[in-house]
Amino acid sequence: MREYLLTLCITAAVTYLLTGPVRKFAIVAGAMPQIRARDVHREPTPRLGGIAMFFGLCAGLLVADHLTNLNEVFAESNEPRALLSGAALIWLIGVLDDKFEIDALIKLGGQMIAAGVMVMQGLTILWLPIPGVGNVALTQWQGTLLTVALVVITINAVNFVDGLDGLAAGMVGIASTAFFLYAYRVWVSYGIEAAAPATLFAAILMGMCLGFLPHNMHPARIFMGDSGSMLIGLVLAAGAISITGQVDPDALKLFAGSEKAAVHQTVPVYIPLLLPLTIIAIPAADLVLAIVRRTWRGQSPFAADRGHLHHRLLEIGHSHSRAVLIMYFWSALIAFGALAYSVNSASMWIVLGIVFLSFIGLVLLLLPRFTPRAPRWAEAFVPPRYRRKAVVEPEPEAAEDRGEADEDEASVPVVEEPRTPVAAGVSRVNGVNGSTALGARPRFLDRRKAGTSR
Repeated sequence: MREYLLTLCITAAVTYLLTGPVRKFAIVAGAMPQIRARDVHREPTPRLGGIAMFFGLCAGLLVADHLTNLNEVFAESNEPRALLSGAALIWLIGVLDDKFEIDALIKLGGQMIAAGVMVMQGLTILWLPIPGVGNVALTQWQGTLLTVALVVITINAVNFVDGLDGLAAGMVGIASTAFFLYAYRVWVSYGIEAAAPATLFAAILMGMCLGFLPHNMHPARIFMGDSGSMLIGLVLAAGAISITGQVDPDALKLFAGSEKAAVHQTVPVYIPLLLPLTIIAIPAADLVLAIVRRTWRGQSPFAADRGHLHHRLLEIGHSHSRAVLIMYFWSALIAFGALAYSVNSASMWIVLGIVFLSFIGLVLLLLPRFTPRAPRWAEAFVPPRYRRKAVVEPEPEAAEDRGEADEDEASVPVVEEPRTPVAAGVSRVNGVNGSTALGARPRFLDRRKAGTSR
């Protein structure tokens, strides 16, 4: 555990320290697109944060390779090298997209190629544990197709949810924490060495997200861009593939002599098609809803809009920070709920706890829909927004004076000063970051008039 914590800290430190210089480089390189109708932020903000995250990944793998115990992962498995190869390819595609806005189909092809590179180096699904049947061996083509599909789905799910400051990094950080705890338990408690690479990937992913979050929290000073969102999505998918398709469920020996029972016991975290849904259920749900919504309107599934879950939270009245925290809450509930269920699926207390926390989450989610008013006797003990507003009728003389003043003001023509647009990288006030909101501006535009979105 000490070596994992050291790897996590080195990854987080490198990512954090490099993000500042990367931000300056992004401004110089012009990776600061103008504000679009679909964007939530109000001033041009540099992207390319994925550069710092990629070097954090490289630093984590380099440190782990020189540690006593983690060095065995590199000696006995080719999966870390496979991850680095696929990550380098997907990161390069993301950097080009952040700078030049490449076509969505080209990005999809690059994601499939990156997944294929990992498959060629051994990071693939070898068998599927199916409840009631047992382990089903896959052919080479079946394993390749399933691996590529899982990688593409996970990458795009993370990419779709990257719409608010700190949202994607925080949600993936929460998911990777739950995944690390599960993979470490499988490796240490059951002595399964095949789970070691997935544990290492989860620790590095946690460091990447933790190192980038201080720069990306609202108001964000830099965005991770596609170079970051696709990168962390690929690392998360690589860990899921490693522990799902190459760890024999019967090796856990949860039920001695019964492979079917062992598979049934571990099904919430072992079936590859369900694993990304339990770990990143919120991004995956957003991905499915976006595809259905756009197809129903006769649009391309890649034609973005402002109908994502985080946009809807802003619509119903949540602030930017509160919308992010609500998404964090649901991600943690689903990820750690799946983790608790995998430890003891027979405990009724776990189910009741998940149901209770889900009820709390629904109350927080719908809170802006109603504003409770405290009774008169309790108004002194509650915030002003929960107090009843007193209706004050204007006096007749004051009303007449105000009417005459309005007539005088109406006779004076109002001349509006022309507004000068703010160019990318230029702030109206010295010392203000590029993402700081200045002046009054509608926070949310008409979704039908909005352009494309992530």
